Order: sequence, then structure tokens, then C-alpha cells
Amino acid sequence: MQAMNKQLWLLSRVVLHPTYRGAGIAAAFVRRACETCPVNWIETLSAMGHANPFFERAGFERVGVIRKSNTPGTYGGMYGGRKRVTAETIAKSRFSEPVYYVRDNR
Repeated sequence: MQAMNKQLWLLSRVVLHPTYRGAGIAAAFVRRACETCPVNWIETLSAMGHANPFFERAGFERVGVIRKSNTPGTYGGMYGGRKRVTAETIAKSRFSEPVYYVRDNR
């Protein structure tokens, strides 16, 4: 795991003020930030990936969509389907099937 952590980082929480959305600023910022990272691979999940190809413009490759399982009470089959979560969490995320992206930063 230590070797993997040295080569793969997770990018999360990219938020841009609504005034500046649509100007290409965020994609350029993320692209440049990734170029300065000392890792070979960067991954991210995006619920907005279905509507906005922001990460693709920043140099990420769309790998797929995280689909939920139909097993009641499990969170999308993550953790092998063994992880139980509250009904509130399931209700809040019932429509969320985020897009998984990876950037080859070599």
C-alpha cells in the first residue's frame, strides 16, 4: 500500500465560485496543479462528470461510472457489500453514480 500511495493520489473537492464557472479557469488550474504533483497517477470521482466534462478538459481519462448494487442497506456494493450505512445516507445518495477519472501524470 505504501508503494501505491507514492504513485497514486486522490483529487477531491474542486470548487469554483459561480462567477468564474464556464471560463476554463478551473480546468486550467487543475491541469497545472496535476503537472506539478510528484506522482505518476491521479484519480478522482465526480458526480458532475455526467453533465460536465471538466476533468476531461483538465487531462483526465474517463474510466467508467461507479454503479450501485441492488443489495438493500449497502452503499453501492462498496467494501464488498459488507459495509452498512444509515437510511439517511442511502436516501441522500440514491441518485449518485459518480464518474471515475484517472490522469496519467508520467
